[in-house]
Amino acid sequence: MPFITYLSGLLTAQMLSDDQLISGVEIHCEEKGRCPSTCHLCRRPGKEQLSPAPVLLEINRVVPLYTLIPDNDTKEAFRGALMSSYWCSGKGDVIEDWCRCDLNAFDENGLPNCSPLPQPVLRLSPSVEPSSTVVSLEWLDVQPAIGTKVSDYVLQHKKVDEYTDTDLYTGESLSFADDLLSGLGTSCVAAGRSHGEIPETSLYSVIFKCLEPDGLYKFTLYAVDTRGRHSELSTVTLRTACPLVDDSKAEEIADKIYNLYNGYTSGKEQQTAYNTLMEVSASMLFRVQHHYNAHYEKFGDFVWRSEDELGPRKAHLILRRLEKVSSHCSTLLRSAYIQSRTDTMPYLFCRSEEVRPAGMVWYNILKDTKVTCEEKMVSMLRNTYGESKGRSTVSPF
Repeated sequence: MPFITYLSGLLTAQMLSDDQLISGVEIHCEEKGRCPSTCHLCRRPGKEQLSPAPVLLEINRVVPLYTLIPDNDTKEAFRGALMSSYWCSGKGDVIEDWCRCDLNAFDENGLPNCSPLPQPVLRLSPSVEPSSTVVSLEWLDVQPAIGTKVSDYVLQHKKVDEYTDTDLYTGESLSFADDLLSGLGTSCVAAGRSHGEIPETSLYSVIFKCLEPDGLYKFTLYAVDTRGRHSELSTVTLRTACPLVDDSKAEEIADKIYNLYNGYTSGKEQQTAYNTLMEVSASMLFRVQHHYNAHYEKFGDFVWRSEDELGPRKAHLILRRLEKVSSHCSTLLRSAYIQSRTDTMPYLFCRSEEVRPAGMVWYNILKDTKVTCEEKMVSMLRNTYGESKGRSTVSPF
């Protein structure tokens, strides 16, 4: 029997049914194309007509399954089971907008865990491009409509280097509710809350404004519910942009050092050259070396001239600072031209309108916290790197 004939039979049976045995099911049939001629399974022996191609029924109305049950008691039981399965992992009952867990739905710490605590997803804010010192992060609120209530988010951040045991050193922890919204945080960190793409969803953000350039940072976020449970961790690891350099100033210093090294170098000139090179940052020193070798290498490169004029000890103290520059930044610092620009970006700064008494354990729902927000601006200096003036060929980040 062709598929469409089978469906037509169902439709006829429903029309002739007085007791609505197929209540809630609506069947509509039509032919939409045919099987391809290359399909030998679709050919009907002895007939030129090809069987119609089966087409999925179109859904024109969505209703909960339990509404299809005529008996009220059964319908309510089915409704409760579906709600429990969806919101309470099938281990509790839905009471208004929370889950009452069964006696066997408790974790090893004695906390009810029938209502799952979703993992937040930490990400870089797409509206704020990271700079050498500024990074903005954001995440969507994970509190479901029914069940778990989120009381706080905890954000940990740390700088990772070869001297840090990443497993033992957790870094600095910031409570979104107790530290950031309450104003106990520093001026280097600001918190924000706004609406996500869906109006009912909150979007949380944190901007760090005092990070170290060319540093590898690890940010870790987890949610805390009103019963003290922690969600799984969400992690973002990134390296901040390279330190800012004033290319014109670096070229001036390179000319100054050449003039001090040129000819007979007195003790006073040696000390002036040494002090000048020790006062600049490691990135500026790298750029000074680049300009010196570009203009005066025919008279001896920067390393050789420094050792010859200042002596091995002082030259070593200067040159070992170049080791602080990462391979990524050292490549950019060899660019033909480096230009600077200033970007001004908006960010949200929010403060809680509620004062939490000291020494009390709070079980507030973070979403219900009343906050006052204002838009502020942050200025970010950036370097752009290129092989010709006025044309940037390398991204600053």
